[in-house]
Amino acid sequence: MTFTATETTLGATHPAGCVAPVNKIIPFSLVDGPGSRTAVFLQGCNIRCAYCHNPETQVECISCQACVKPCPAHALSVADGKVVWDNSICINCDNCIKVCQHKSTPKIELLSAREVADRCISNMPFIRGITTSGGECMLRPDFLYELFTYCNAAGLNCLIDSNGTIDFTEYRDLLALSSGVMLDVKAWDDQWFEHLTGENGVTVRKNLAFLAEQNKLEEVRVIVTEGWNDAEAAVDGIAATLGEKVGQTRIRLMKFRRFGVRGPMENSPSPSDERMQAIELQARSLGFGEVVVS
Repeated sequence: MTFTATETTLGATHPAGCVAPVNKIIPFSLVDGPGSRTAVFLQGCNIRCAYCHNPETQVECISCQACVKPCPAHALSVADGKVVWDNSICINCDNCIKVCQHKSTPKIELLSAREVADRCISNMPFIRGITTSGGECMLRPDFLYELFTYCNAAGLNCLIDSNGTIDFTEYRDLLALSSGVMLDVKAWDDQWFEHLTGENGVTVRKNLAFLAEQNKLEEVRVIVTEGWNDAEAAVDGIAATLGEKVGQTRIRLMKFRRFGVRGPMENSPSPSDERMQAIELQARSLGFGEVVVS
């Protein structure tokens, strides 16, 4: 089933035909929101987290061509100075990602919102919705608006997985099409936030309060690290910001694991089980509606 722009209501401020660089689409995911979902990962991110497990999603390929010869499947070639990826013969060994000095990937598809929607809709009835992630998917709000319009029309709900550094108060119409936001709170104090990401957390804290007020906070997440963020303070700060809505909120406490990390934290240890248990008890004592440890 496909939906054209004339069969939906995009509105004058949201043009049809938006395209975006797509890193990957996971047809059936059980870890990107409730139930079975299709997860769409867009390329490009506006912050640089020291613990990023997918740094190849941060920047777009500049076609330096360093990955072409090392490709064992010959799935990469050069045309008009651009690296071209042949998905049909790619063996997904990720050697291209490993050799890239720019921490990018040539395995990107430039797809329209309708093309992505059609792929998601084709997974029905085995999914209940879609989740958009990245990178940072909120860098492309018009694309999300069009994608969500098509998916909603087909009966799929839509979640946004975000680092929270884009001001959601400016995108109320997009939020209206979304079932909610899974919000990362990477640190609470700005010094810790900048230490971890290179930016400050002012907008994240603003979004936390706004999304809760709008009943659009699907989940708030804190990754617990050793020496890179203030996880305990973040849990306290989140609870204080949510106020009476804390009992309606799911918090996910995620233990840092260095698998896949390339950068400042690639050799950092994981927090102990005892610390994770202590933070779980802290969150429960603050009255969170649901506490998940992973």
